[in-house]
Amino acid sequence: MKILFGVQGTGNGHVSRCRTLAKALKIAGADVDYIFSGRDPKDYFDMQAFGDYKTYRGVSFATLNGKINFRKTVQRIRAFRLIKDVRELDLSKYDCIISDFEPVSAWAAHHQHRECLGISNQAVCQYLKPKEYGMMANVIMKYYAPVTKPIGLHWFHFGHKLLPPMVDTFQTTPTEDGNVVVYLPFEGLDEIIAMLKQFQNQDFICFHPDIKQPSKYSNVSLQPLGRDSFTHALISCSGIISNTGFALISEALALGKKILTKPVSGQFEQIYNAQCLQSLDMATVMENLNCIKLKYWLDLPSPKTIIYPDVATALANWIVAGQKESLLSLSERLWSQTVFPENVNNRIKSLGYV
Repeated sequence: MKILFGVQGTGNGHVSRCRTLAKALKIAGADVDYIFSGRDPKDYFDMQAFGDYKTYRGVSFATLNGKINFRKTVQRIRAFRLIKDVRELDLSKYDCIISDFEPVSAWAAHHQHRECLGISNQAVCQYLKPKEYGMMANVIMKYYAPVTKPIGLHWFHFGHKLLPPMVDTFQTTPTEDGNVVVYLPFEGLDEIIAMLKQFQNQDFICFHPDIKQPSKYSNVSLQPLGRDSFTHALISCSGIISNTGFALISEALALGKKILTKPVSGQFEQIYNAQCLQSLDMATVMENLNCIKLKYWLDLPSPKTIIYPDVATALANWIVAGQKESLLSLSERLWSQTVFPENVNNRIKSLGYV
């Protein structure tokens, strides 16, 4: 099977999730071409799993001090360039088109009247209609990367045919070395350090796109972005402090790490993710870089691990087999293999699900 897979490149979470699926698709025998959009090509890293991928400008959100900057976002849009890229992307040689919230592949499929699978956390909004998504957000979700078959990934199904997260199988047993991993790429680095250095009895490992060389500042180890170094730190840490993107939170849940998360202000998807995490008792949420909330969170015990099945392998096999099994059946099969700790099960029951 020949597949075109479009990946949203603005966040490392999209790339991380699709890296996991890319490995499974290769094992399943698929021949996949990958395209990425939304990021400067020089800023991608650890891309070996995607072979000879191509990049496009696409459309991306601009942030400033942890908030969506809509004026700069609009200034970034190059509509004629996007239209040109969409019209020139020939899909005739592909048996299947997949978009992880990536607009060039999705709109090319729409323009050429092709089916398009939308595999992403963003796709859940087409099932759940979150109240956190206002009118503008719903318009963005409908037209940013339109797909014919949305396949939503979520931490719980909420009674819909959603799938559990795709999480890499970690080869080593999770441990706790006392460090806290900090990954807040949409916050100012100076503000992050100012907050962390107030807790001298706690060691932090901070990853940030503005860090180019490893260094140490008081109790804060500063590290440039890198998949291997980040994974090693994540597996051995005692907890993570992050924005509320889907992929990293999913990895932390599967590793049994406690989570302190700050949604990017104005980013409706992250605000909704934070509400879900709170309602399911999976994480602690802070609205800003808050020392009081951080002090409270540092004293919390580590949670139990959430056991999610191998979603990537199941999804890859389902795609290569021609999607003969219904999405509902695939969803029910994967959720039946998911194991939640007692506190999460209690929250699920309180929400009316069994």
